[in-house]
Amino acid sequence: MRSDDYGKIAMGETLTYHDVVRDEWIDYNGHLSEPFYVMVFGFATDHLMDEVGMDAHYRAETGCSLYTVEAHVRYLREVAPRSELTVTTQVLSVEGKKLRFCHEMTVGDTLVATEELLALHVAKARAAPFPDDVAARLRRYQRPVPDYAGRGIR
Repeated sequence: MRSDDYGKIAMGETLTYHDVVRDEWIDYNGHLSEPFYVMVFGFATDHLMDEVGMDAHYRAETGCSLYTVEAHVRYLREVAPRSELTVTTQVLSVEGKKLRFCHEMTVGDTLVATEELLALHVAKARAAPFPDDVAARLRRYQRPVPDYAGRGIR
């Protein structure tokens, strides 16, 4: 599915996370340093978890959490100090114990980075199916697979 096909398919709700680039995140080249893209994407994952009920209370009560088992980051544009970041999260699939999702980071209208993740729902150090209510809330954010998802490094 190409991203320009989105208008032809019913889309789920939009989930966004906002942050601002801090001076200590800037590297020796004067731009956002590589690990901080991933950290901001991690904050967006935490935001997704909170929104679908996998928050601190859920984790404490159930002993369950979300573990990332694979991630693919694309660094598309340099990001300047104090830039305002918006990360949009979209769920690609929820199947049993697996969650596949993407984050897209923008500064204004410019896409600066993407991250595709495969995560497992884990209970007591073992992969376990999502509870039905959590899976249903995750599916509220389901959207078509963007054209960059599933690609390897070339």
